[in-house]
Amino acid sequence: MSEVRARFRKALDSGLPVIAPFVYDGLTAHLARAAGFDAVYMTGFGTAAARGYPDLGLLTMSEMVDNVRVVARSSELPVICDADTGYGNPINVWRTVQEYEAAGAAALHIEDQVWPKRCGFMAGKQVVPMETMLPKIRAACDARRDPDTIIIARTDALTPLGWPETERRARAYRDAGADLIFVDGITRLEDLRRYSDALGDLPLLYNGHLVPLEKAGDYRFRVIIHTATLFTAYVRLRDAYRELQRTGTIVGAPGFEILPEITEILGAKEILERAERYKE
Repeated sequence: MSEVRARFRKALDSGLPVIAPFVYDGLTAHLARAAGFDAVYMTGFGTAAARGYPDLGLLTMSEMVDNVRVVARSSELPVICDADTGYGNPINVWRTVQEYEAAGAAALHIEDQVWPKRCGFMAGKQVVPMETMLPKIRAACDARRDPDTIIIARTDALTPLGWPETERRARAYRDAGADLIFVDGITRLEDLRRYSDALGDLPLLYNGHLVPLEKAGDYRFRVIIHTATLFTAYVRLRDAYRELQRTGTIVGAPGFEILPEITEILGAKEILERAERYKE
C-alpha cells in the first residue's frame, strides 16, 4: 500500500483536484475503479446505511476498519476514509490511525463533532472546543507509520458557529499538522465560494456536488469527494423496488445478459484462471 499512498500524495501536489466518488462496499469500489477514477472515498454515511443504520455514530471503529479493508482490496486505488471523531481521545485516535492504515487507507479524516456524531448535513450538529480537537490531530499525525498517509482535519463548525469560527479552526488544524482541511456541511454555492476564497491558501477538501466537475478547477480544492453516486444509487434502487412491488416487473430492467459484466467487474476471470493453475 505504500506505493498507492505515495501516488496519492503526488496527485495532491499536482495542482489538479483529485475526484473521489463515494463508495461503501466491494461492488461500488470495483465499479469506481472500472470507471477510471484515480481514488475513492469510503463514506461513513454509506457504510452505516449498508449495514442498516443512519449516520449517527452507531458503527464501531472495528466495523469501519473492516470496510476500509474491503474497499481498498476491491478498488486497488487510494482510499480516502471517514474516521468519524477518531472514536475517543488522542490515544484512541492513535490506534484508529494505525488500524485504518494497516487496512489500506491512503487518507482519513477526523472531525470535531461531539460524540455521538451525525452526518455533516444533518441538523443539530454540535462541536467540541477547538482545544479538544488539536491534540487529536497531533496524535493522528504522530501515529502514522507511513509518512505518505494523509491526515485530514474536518470541522463541522459552520452550521452551529458560523464562518469566523470555522476559519479560525481550519487554520489552527492546519497548524497542528493536518495535511488537508475539510469544512463539511456546505449546501449553498455562496458558502462554497467563501470556502475557496477565504481558505484557499490551505490544502482543502470539498464534500458535495454543487459544482460540475468540469468547473472544479475554478475552485481551490485539492480533493473533491463526490456525493452524487450514493444518492443516485439510493434513488434508482428505491424506485426499482417500488415499481416491482406495484407492477410485478421493472420496465427496462436488464436480464441475465448483464451477469458476465458483473462477474468481470468483480474479477471472476482472474480467480478462475488462478484456479486452473492448481488443478491436479
